[in-house]
Amino acid sequence: MDNKDNKYYDTNKARWDELADLHFEDSDYDIKGFLEGKTSLHDLELEEMGDVEGKKLLHLQCHFGMDTLSWARLGADVTGVDFSEKAIANANKLAELSNLKGKFVVSNIMDLEKNLDGKESYDIVFTSVGVLGWLSDMKRWADVISYYLKSGGKFYIAESHPMAQIFDDEDEHVLKPRYNYFYNPEPDYGEFGNSYAIGDREIKNKGEYWWSHTVSDIINALIDAGLKIEFFREYPYIYWKMLPFLEQRGERYYMPDKYPQIPMTFTIQATKT
Repeated sequence: MDNKDNKYYDTNKARWDELADLHFEDSDYDIKGFLEGKTSLHDLELEEMGDVEGKKLLHLQCHFGMDTLSWARLGADVTGVDFSEKAIANANKLAELSNLKGKFVVSNIMDLEKNLDGKESYDIVFTSVGVLGWLSDMKRWADVISYYLKSGGKFYIAESHPMAQIFDDEDEHVLKPRYNYFYNPEPDYGEFGNSYAIGDREIKNKGEYWWSHTVSDIINALIDAGLKIEFFREYPYIYWKMLPFLEQRGERYYMPDKYPQIPMTFTIQATKT
């Protein structure tokens, strides 16, 4: 990393270290429900991923491990990775509280080979929702996925759609473009005093950097890393209030009928050839 990259990384890490503790305490994550047996996985992920019983699963950007341990509850042998020491400490705490087995590793996933044994290989590499914008390099990301997948192993991602991410996420009255769709090595920057899951509590580390990645960036990076795309799917809903005027229907949020319907979530499944 050069000095600029360090600045981006350190700023984001300071924010996520703080959020890791705040999110672990917050009722929106429903840790109580999880400890009583509820899954934190969305219906879409469960349906498309299928049976994971007995599979070795690597979860990239796992935060404090609730999704990782939800896969463990379904029979997977799980390893979760996150760059926040506080997130991983809370993941280990959650594993103990839930009496579920999981291995958790502190690492920037771009440097994962330095922190997770390269001899390890996995049946499944999984990542989900709100992950790609924190990464500057899709090629390196895809190479890490390929490196840890067994031959014939499966990669799966569910993520907010790049198309939906171009729109103003603060204006409550109108749908209008605000952010770039295409990748720029220089990230966007914003300061946000709260988070999607902590209500009105104030965050000290307000700054964050993020990158835009097009659909073609993502798919071509996976193909170039030796993965075969099994499916790419788009959906008109998302599982969090990405834009202030989205309408909640059950677990999902949709664009109001007065607006054009755009893709809000995409999923990809790929296999290592």
